[in-house]
Amino acid sequence: MTIDPSDSNYFDWNNSFSVIKKAYDSSLFVLIIGPKGTGKTSLVRKFASEIGKTLYSINFSLRTRESHLVGTKTMNQGEVTFVEGILIKSMRDGGILYLDELNAAEADVLLRLDEALDDRRQIVLKEAEGQVIKAVENWFVFATINPLSHEGTKELPPQILSRFPVRLRLEYPPKEIEKQIIKQHVDFDASNENEIDNALKLANSLREAASLEELYYSPSIRESIAFAKLLRNQVSPKKAAEVVYANVYDQWGEVEFRKVMDMITSIFV
Repeated sequence: MTIDPSDSNYFDWNNSFSVIKKAYDSSLFVLIIGPKGTGKTSLVRKFASEIGKTLYSINFSLRTRESHLVGTKTMNQGEVTFVEGILIKSMRDGGILYLDELNAAEADVLLRLDEALDDRRQIVLKEAEGQVIKAVENWFVFATINPLSHEGTKELPPQILSRFPVRLRLEYPPKEIEKQIIKQHVDFDASNENEIDNALKLANSLREAASLEELYYSPSIRESIAFAKLLRNQVSPKKAAEVVYANVYDQWGEVEFRKVMDMITSIFV
């Protein structure tokens, strides 16, 4: 999928931009590591926007096939043609290729991708009579991975890791920084300040419990923003916390849900 990065909204609270720019100038591909909802995608979109590059994005899963990367043959008005995939399009254009959740990709997909990521920056299209595609100058690649505790993830093979010599870790920001991020998305006044603080206290407690495997889910910054939006639209703090933070745990059963509801009841009196 080709993404217009101009609508990105990222708060560079840990100075990732500086490192990424130097990596880009040095033609060193970047791997971003961190749990969901820490701004990995927003960071990549913002960087693409800053340097004026088209962003080509693919999200990996068990259903992602080689054809999604390189392309496939198709019938067009009685003739067999080759439709290029996202990898080939980005290499031809010299844009930025964004490989999202790369450690959810299957081994055969990674093997094909590895061919394009080595120092030659080229790939042989066996699907198109052995045509050799060489990336134009300034083609660049980002990949993101989630922790191995996330469902569907697995260890990346060493040869793939070596293609991304610059590795950034993104974590959930400190409470005051997260509040600034919320303010970029939601215009809330001082009367809601205390309830926002309570929501962030809850979110961080849930994240800590998830990191210790006491709970199955870790809320993202998106949930914090959603809470603030509901609060702004006159939803009570306790109800907003229930629908944003608690209800998702019901898919793991009543015990998980009740754990979170007890936390909400103790925080939002």
